[in-house]
Amino acid sequence: HLDQPLSLDNVAHKAGYSKWHLQRMFKNITGHAIGAYIRSRRLSKAAVALRLTGRPILDIALQYRFDSQQTFTRAFKKQFNQTPASYRRALDWSSFGLRPPIRMGAFSMPQPTMVTLPET
Repeated sequence: HLDQPLSLDNVAHKAGYSKWHLQRMFKNITGHAIGAYIRSRRLSKAAVALRLTGRPILDIALQYRFDSQQTFTRAFKKQFNQTPASYRRALDWSSFGLRPPIRMGAFSMPQPTMVTLPET
């Protein structure tokens, strides 16, 4: 629900904890503050939208709950070290700055396999 309003009070109520206790638990388990995590996830979703759509930057900023394009650009540049416009125009798409969702529970990385290709 990153494109919808999220208040700490509502999240804490749904979780059944006080907001103070929820913040402490989230930080202890994940190592991230809730607000910072939500912001970085919103920016990551916005970065994907910048690369995969031609929508105006302001529309993407507003969709992911930023008050203005200026606020969005400042936060985006802090996380990705470039402006949204330059991120969109870049020839390569680096994963630098993207924040994946936190996965709780059993999760294992796929095992690498060696492949030998015939000579050409």
